[in-house]
Amino acid sequence: MAWWPKRGGQTKERDPGAGRTDVRVRMGLPTQRQPEAPEILIEQVDMKRLGAALDRLEIRYLTDGDGSLLAMWERHAVLFTLEGPDDEILVIRARPHGTVPPDWADRAYRVVNEWNHTRRFCKAYIGDPTERGQLPIYAEMQVPLISGVHDALLVELIDCAAAVAVAFVDWLHDEGGLL
Repeated sequence: MAWWPKRGGQTKERDPGAGRTDVRVRMGLPTQRQPEAPEILIEQVDMKRLGAALDRLEIRYLTDGDGSLLAMWERHAVLFTLEGPDDEILVIRARPHGTVPPDWADRAYRVVNEWNHTRRFCKAYIGDPTERGQLPIYAEMQVPLISGVHDALLVELIDCAAAVAVAFVDWLHDEGGLL
């Protein structure tokens, strides 16, 4: 039996459905399935989850008086915290231990602007003078996470920011020539 009616001249074989107008072709269509997605739990970010992500990356940290997490490296420190009205903004702020004297302010602004024009992550800025009148330099990444995030993405964001913080400080000491 043919799946579709044959047209004249295609073949000389006898078509059992020839001359019948009530022949219908019924094809079974497969049922569409939704692909099974791995179970990904998306939750609000809190300081406990932030600490767990740092632990997963083996980044040692301290907790400051405000509950923020502070990781220390040889030439810089990185603050991991949540800000915003509902603590929905992940803020990762790096600060080199070295500071700039006030008479280097113009040079510092030029160097920071160069970083910002040539880099995508962690925007740099000059902070307010310290008690000793020195200018601190910062690089910061802010990510709004009001919709929540799954653990793997949180770890990836933290890992990226920590790596860029190291690159920023190295750049300030080498190419930037500021520290």
